[in-house]
Amino acid sequence: MKNLALPVLFLLSFLFVVANVSEAAGITCPTVTSKAVTCAGFGTGHAPFPAPACCAGLKQLAGMVRTLDDKKAICRCLKATSKSMGVKDQFLSRIPSACKINVGFTVSVNTNCETIQ
Repeated sequence: MKNLALPVLFLLSFLFVVANVSEAAGITCPTVTSKAVTCAGFGTGHAPFPAPACCAGLKQLAGMVRTLDDKKAICRCLKATSKSMGVKDQFLSRIPSACKINVGFTVSVNTNCETIQ
């Protein structure tokens, strides 16, 4: 499950960055990981669709974003772990629409977190 959680986190970071949400003290990688871990199955192609817990966790994470720095931090955290976990772009890019989350940018393992606005 840990192996799948990291790729899912990357997906979530993109979704949450666009949502403009984060904690006042900042969002930590462990927080991001705990919210995104259930998305790993779909992100790696092992599940036919994101689990309800995946979408719920991502929506919660999006609700925590308060600053642009929060968005970028989430993106960096998820991206750092997703590539090593085997997250596939073809599944990653479908998470926002499957979870009905508008992120406002292309979700990809190749996204440059520093250019998110």
